[in-house]
Amino acid sequence: MKTEMDFEDLMDEAYGLPNGTAKLGMLEEAARVADVNGMEEEAYEARSEIVETATFCGYPMKALIAFSWQLGKFDQQPERYDEETLMWSYKWILGELSSFPEVSRDKMMELLEDFGRRFKSFGYSERSYWYYRFRISMDLGDLEEAGTSYTKFRSMDRDFMSDCEACEQDEIMRYWLLAGDDEKVLEAAKPILKGRMSCAEIPHLTLSEILMPLYRLGKIDEADKHQAKGYRMIKGHNDFVKSFAEQMDYLARTNPAKGIDVLEENIVLAMDHEDPFAKMMFYARSAQLLRRWADESPGYRLRLPASFPYEGDPGDLLKLADYFAAFAKASADKYDQRNGNQHVSSMLSEV
Repeated sequence: MKTEMDFEDLMDEAYGLPNGTAKLGMLEEAARVADVNGMEEEAYEARSEIVETATFCGYPMKALIAFSWQLGKFDQQPERYDEETLMWSYKWILGELSSFPEVSRDKMMELLEDFGRRFKSFGYSERSYWYYRFRISMDLGDLEEAGTSYTKFRSMDRDFMSDCEACEQDEIMRYWLLAGDDEKVLEAAKPILKGRMSCAEIPHLTLSEILMPLYRLGKIDEADKHQAKGYRMIKGHNDFVKSFAEQMDYLARTNPAKGIDVLEENIVLAMDHEDPFAKMMFYARSAQLLRRWADESPGYRLRLPASFPYEGDPGDLLKLADYFAAFAKASADKYDQRNGNQHVSSMLSEV
């Protein structure tokens, strides 16, 4: 039978690992050991770490499941557990919810309001509530509400429960991207590109997000530099499937051969990805890229993983593009139905 020392050993080893599947597996084993031995406080600790690790290495469903357990335990005995740990987990989960079309708009807003109520009851600033309202409003395609929430959170002082400045700045970039103002996107990106703001995922995300704004502004040389650097930073990492889609969107227009490399090197990550929004975007941009590549290199056979669920000829690029496009459009319809608008399908207008 496992002992408490086994749990501590597992956690110590996990803490020494970078975010990734190895660390996540170690934490899941620690949670299992704690459950088997009735070590509830240790199980709570392990699941709070699972939420963080799973969020930042591309396993949002694992994060949601762990958080549901964590929240339930806290509400049963709030005096026994640390509320600060819970609220950091809650923030990360709010950032993942919209990726799942089966989570209704009403449920997301209900959880956001519960988050805000808890934050206030613990004496924290309301800034994080307004920041996550800003983010969720963007996810739902409600830019008017996003603008209101943006003004609110930016008017409040940061506190120790605020997200890092680099992540916040990247979300501000996303707001201007959705608003269609490429100049403001690049202005918001400046402190990141100049190295004044960074974190575990920034500038990794940023360097792919700015490619299309730079392209539309005719700054191709600058975009090429950021594309190459950005891809080096994210290649092979499960948490950046949406970034690979942004890379392919740009490369389909400027260097389709390089775009095909990105597709072939990362399709194995996208095909089984837990984030359905990221997978949808990868498939949508793959469709666009394949149609362009079919014109430039007829007869090319795309290298697909043996487990990829496509029964057609990988040498028929147009039919393969149709396969990717059909998947992406079906996914977009689910988001539009949930959101009550065509925000997501509008992102796929070229597919």
